[in-house]
Amino acid sequence: MADSSFDIVSKVERQEVDNALNQAAKEISQRYDFRNVGASIAWSGDKILMQANSEDRVNAVLDVFQTKLVKRGISLKSLDLGEPQLSGKEYKLSASIQEGISQENAKKVAKLIRDEGPKGIKAQVQGEELRVSSKSRDDLQAVIALLKGQEFDFAIQFVNYR
Repeated sequence: MADSSFDIVSKVERQEVDNALNQAAKEISQRYDFRNVGASIAWSGDKILMQANSEDRVNAVLDVFQTKLVKRGISLKSLDLGEPQLSGKEYKLSASIQEGISQENAKKVAKLIRDEGPKGIKAQVQGEELRVSSKSRDDLQAVIALLKGQEFDFAIQFVNYR
């Protein structure tokens, strides 16, 4: 019998992020508490740029954006935030979307699978993803349950289960 496997990845659907950003921009333009504070949110290359005239207001813009991301099923762990910076008369906050599992994080996950997972599980790092394989599908299910129970500082998804 051939080995069964699945991949552990950290991917974000770009269109969903764009939709969340557009919804947040619309809400910011319509809300009364954002009037006359210069609040805005927009793409700036690959980064998301949030602006307002005070640090509190820029953090409120971030809160609106995070709410929209959660409603669209995007993990906040994939959002890499900077610190609010004073630029002229307004505060700016930039954020980027993290994709892919770093080699260091992939090795941590592979070690966790080897140490705490069922015997006979193989975990190989393949670029920015991790392939987990075994002869038993039940063992793979046990690994998925183990990883879902863990708290990582990056988002993970399970794909290509076969």
